[in-house]
Amino acid sequence: MNIIPLNSPEIEYCGRIDDRDPLHPQFIYPATYLKFRFIGSFASIRIKNQHLDWNNWHNFVGARVDGVQKCFQLNDDEKSTVITLLDKENTERDHEILFFKRMDCHEITLEELVLSDNAKLIPYVEKPCLKMEVYGDSVSAGEVSEAVDYVGKLDPVHDGHFSNSYYSYSWMCARKLGAKLHDIAQGGIALLDKTGWFHHPDYIGMESVYDKVHYNPYINPVTTWDFSKFRPHVVVIAIGQNESHPKDFIKEEPNGAQTILWKNTYEKFLRHLMEIYPKTHFILTTTILEHDISVDKAIDEVASRFSSPLVHRFYYSKNGCGTKGHVRISEADAMSDELAFFISTLHIDINEKV
Repeated sequence: MNIIPLNSPEIEYCGRIDDRDPLHPQFIYPATYLKFRFIGSFASIRIKNQHLDWNNWHNFVGARVDGVQKCFQLNDDEKSTVITLLDKENTERDHEILFFKRMDCHEITLEELVLSDNAKLIPYVEKPCLKMEVYGDSVSAGEVSEAVDYVGKLDPVHDGHFSNSYYSYSWMCARKLGAKLHDIAQGGIALLDKTGWFHHPDYIGMESVYDKVHYNPYINPVTTWDFSKFRPHVVVIAIGQNESHPKDFIKEEPNGAQTILWKNTYEKFLRHLMEIYPKTHFILTTTILEHDISVDKAIDEVASRFSSPLVHRFYYSKNGCGTKGHVRISEADAMSDELAFFISTLHIDINEKV
């Protein structure tokens, strides 16, 4: 077997990755991937999973091998998982493999990539493309997207195997636009700390996550992201779904102190990103998952505070009323069509430095 260094230039990476050890990169966020082409007959990858007992779920990763998608369950214990991605004995031909993180709520370390003897990696050539960044919750992460028998319905009981970032509206939109995506999405997250569902019982909001690589202290020490590593042409902010827990303060007290804090924090968050990305387009939105219109009205108010042509308010046709459960593949596909069309109307020059 032929052990391939994981920092080989022929390998394409995408996502907010911890690459301080380039031979053992760590994937944290959903939709993070590596992709490579090679001539050979065998490929496997060994990874270490850092797992949380999240709703008694297991963790799964995904791959597309020559266009065929596969799903692999990871070990829940401390043992590494060896995944055979391709095994075509005596079939030496051109293959393309995309290996990706399907879920949030866990982290993986890539330990070893193995190809067949005499396998040859095909050089990766980087080309100009649209770059996207999404800040969102479970819908942006593709949670429960594969429960296709439950379109428009509440979620079925499951162990995590229905969650697949490949079928999130965010990654589907990026693929339709030929874009690279950083999907900063975590199920259950709200904007403010001490609200939402993420990191029970000490809830952590997007205000404490958006500028991080490792962001879940239950798994790893928190580390800060270097924004110079990825300069997006467009940023989508899709926060607002989980604000109602543990108290629906925006709906119950639209002029209350906590609602005012929420709007001011949203504005501060957006202004900070605009300082980091001064030429980037920002799209403020929620999703089709059922929620009260009060959140959208609060975002409208924040949007009205900006006169920049780079700040856009966007509504899906089924905003807040499309489904009671998580967004399934067909629903995410429709969302991605609408979002991709809207982004196309911005006439972004991908060759312009942002």
